[in-house]
Amino acid sequence: MAELGDVSVEMELDGLDDGFGGPVRFGDYELRELLGRGGMGEVVLAHDEWIGREVALKRMRRTAPDIEAERRFLREAKIQARLQHPAIVPVHQLGRDADGRPYFTMKRLAGVTLQELLGGPPQRLLRAFAEVCLAIEFAHEHGVIHRDLKPTNIMLGDFGEVYVLDWGVALVVGDGSASPSIQDIAATAGETQVGAVMGTPGYMAPEQALGYSMTPALDVYALGCVLFEILTGEPLHPRGAGGAANAIANPTEAPSARRPERAIAPELDAACTAALAEDPAARPTARALAQRIQDYLDGDRDLERRRELAAAQLADAKAQLASGDPDRRAGAVHAAGRALALDPASIEAADLLAALIVEPPRVLPPALVQSLDDTDRAATQLRARMSMIAFASIVPFIAVAPFVHVVSWPLLLGFFGSMAGMAVVSWLSYRRGLQIGWISLVSTLVTTLLASRLGGPFVLTPVITCGIAIGLSSFPRLAARPALLLAWIAVAVVAPVVLEVAGVFQRTWWYDGDTMRIQSAVLHGINRPLETVVMLLAHIALIAMAGNVVRTTGRERRAAERRLHIQAWHLRQLLPNRAPAA
Repeated sequence: MAELGDVSVEMELDGLDDGFGGPVRFGDYELRELLGRGGMGEVVLAHDEWIGREVALKRMRRTAPDIEAERRFLREAKIQARLQHPAIVPVHQLGRDADGRPYFTMKRLAGVTLQELLGGPPQRLLRAFAEVCLAIEFAHEHGVIHRDLKPTNIMLGDFGEVYVLDWGVALVVGDGSASPSIQDIAATAGETQVGAVMGTPGYMAPEQALGYSMTPALDVYALGCVLFEILTGEPLHPRGAGGAANAIANPTEAPSARRPERAIAPELDAACTAALAEDPAARPTARALAQRIQDYLDGDRDLERRRELAAAQLADAKAQLASGDPDRRAGAVHAAGRALALDPASIEAADLLAALIVEPPRVLPPALVQSLDDTDRAATQLRARMSMIAFASIVPFIAVAPFVHVVSWPLLLGFFGSMAGMAVVSWLSYRRGLQIGWISLVSTLVTTLLASRLGGPFVLTPVITCGIAIGLSSFPRLAARPALLLAWIAVAVVAPVVLEVAGVFQRTWWYDGDTMRIQSAVLHGINRPLETVVMLLAHIALIAMAGNVVRTTGRERRAAERRLHIQAWHLRQLLPNRAPAA
């Protein structure tokens, strides 16, 4: 048994992995499951039996590490132990195992990394980010540069704690600002030399990727990359080796330029852009960056800057609207809305936005036309369903045929067949959302002509013609072309009379002195009471169906008007009040 300080090593750890058989004794610790493993070391959950708490034990993986690797490992432990800050994980103990490999124990953390929370509520992430900035500022004031800041090295605890992890490549600088307690930690060979590149591509500052000018400003750049990812939901630079090259070629980008649809607050946009400045001297300190984020969270706004941005957005909206290009109207609405969001007191922005919303354009944008077409298609399906029911409800009247004298079965079957055919056409329109076309106009005209054979052009036929005309007028295409609808009505009413006068159709009406006589070309009555009942029921059914179409159309129109009024009322509540609301 070897004594290492006040720790007695009873068992070597080399066999420890994710599935070891039972607890491993290690001095005053009982080692449990593996928590994580990196290229140089691994972290194991351990139970401190002397104090009765769980800790994380980190040790080197290799049994015979080289001197440089061991020195780097010890530096990480010493830096982390001496930077006593709430956001830096405290180190409890430093020692060596039986093979002389160093290890250290630290607080066991519970939580998730910032990487796992990206895309979540931004307020929580921004609060955590401000705390990380202050922890990095604390390290800078003690002469330590982290050099590997990224979302996976930031942890948010289960109870609101925030921690900056992995100080393995941290650099101790001797510029006179470092605390004596930190400055005595030796640098590893070559890490301060020009050309030494350490860190994670995608979060490296340009000067870090090039291997020169190792100053605290490179941590600020990495913080800017993290903030960029919080605000946009995507990394500033690509992952992998390409990230370093992109940082050198394109070091700075505003989050609002990458994701304009997110309406990123100008204060956050400006803070992030400043942290990503290509010139290290132009970047704010980590403390100043934290203060800018905290000011935003506290509700402090740069009103003058917001007014400037609002004026620019308003000018952009006017320019897009003045272009006359329908495709740019959506951009004008977006810019006007953005202007009002930036400056809620702007009457000019409110008036422009209200005009854009309420007043229809002379030429509709293609996207709006498509949206209206979709709405018309849905309305057509509803009306087609009503028509299908109406036409199908006429077909059962064929059941009275055996109780009357049928003169022309072809005409009778043709009439009911046309009704069944119209029901099928309406069903297809209902299923596919097809608009009324020439086929529907012709088929409905044929139906009215066949109907005129039942009781002549002056009995039953006008009711059928009126019902069909009401149904046709509810379709947007025909409603927009009243001349076509009037032409259809004229033909439906006049054609049966003209065809009878021309001798094409059998005469069903004539004058006998002061009397107009009407005779069906299809039926000859043998049961007067039944004929009367059937005629009454047919008229009632047809008039009821026409009335139902009118009622449904009116109900739809009233519902649409109410929805429009409700939406307009809510939109008005977003606009600045010129006078107290009534």
